[in-house]
Amino acid sequence: MTEARIRRNALTLVVLLVAGATGLAYTAYRRDITQARERVATGSLVVQTPCGPIEYAAAGNGKPVLVVHGAGGGYDQGLDFARHLIDGGLRVIAMSRFGYLRTPLPGDSSAAAQADAHACLLDALGIRHAAVIGASAGAPSSMQFALRHPRRCTALILLVPAAYVPRPAGVSPLKMPAGTAFLFDTALKSDFLFWVAMKLARQTVIRAILATPPAVVESAPADEQARIAQVLDHVLPISSRRLGLENDGAIVSSLPRYDLERIGVPTLVMSTADDLFGTFDTALYTAEHIPRARLVSYPSGGHIWVGHQKEVVSEIIAFLK
Repeated sequence: MTEARIRRNALTLVVLLVAGATGLAYTAYRRDITQARERVATGSLVVQTPCGPIEYAAAGNGKPVLVVHGAGGGYDQGLDFARHLIDGGLRVIAMSRFGYLRTPLPGDSSAAAQADAHACLLDALGIRHAAVIGASAGAPSSMQFALRHPRRCTALILLVPAAYVPRPAGVSPLKMPAGTAFLFDTALKSDFLFWVAMKLARQTVIRAILATPPAVVESAPADEQARIAQVLDHVLPISSRRLGLENDGAIVSSLPRYDLERIGVPTLVMSTADDLFGTFDTALYTAEHIPRARLVSYPSGGHIWVGHQKEVVSEIIAFLK
């Protein structure tokens, strides 16, 4: 066999191996994205309100708690977090904010308009008063709910909040980890690209999208690693969340200072010192200016409080009860 023929055979083998691997990867992607689409399509209801259609899921008994999800979320992200609250004797209402899953993005999608939509959802469900948990990019509308509908808000919990903090002119209140902008413009525009990024660049996704030091996740116990894996998996389908992500990006990039001193409900603010989005600073500032607010912070855990899930849930249940 000539050397040229050996090279041709080797090249053919490489091409076949690459084609086979690509086919297997795409088959795995089709399986995962189909499961993701089926999951989000079967776990919620859509209610018509004066603020437009709003998707939600409700579970549990006891005092009502409206869970307002962060960027990349939806009602499913709220339920994932709130399952232990349900076990703790609370009634959880998890909704999809504007532009997420089956809640459309209206012309006015500001934090104030979202807060009014929270009230519209509660009206549709016959709930007069509720506590509100606003996580990450869900914090602005949660604070606005406490300000715009103070008689309906019984308590306010702000978890790793996207909120105002004094910065130099032109500087966003939140920090952006390395790679966040790149992934936002690439992987977060495509279900397939995000799936590939999770498989091939998981540490980069954890740092840039979950704003958490990868080493913190690697050293976490097995149950916490499983929770983080679920958080990532449940970002799919990203295509059904893209409009909400873009709207959140516009809101949090230029957050104004709210009239924090007028928030009169019991307030709990929580964050971690190594949150790569910089919410430790926003949590400190917010807790300092909301009257009698309580601040709970942890030295590590990143934006998804790795290693502190049980503590966070226990603090919230004790606070609400």
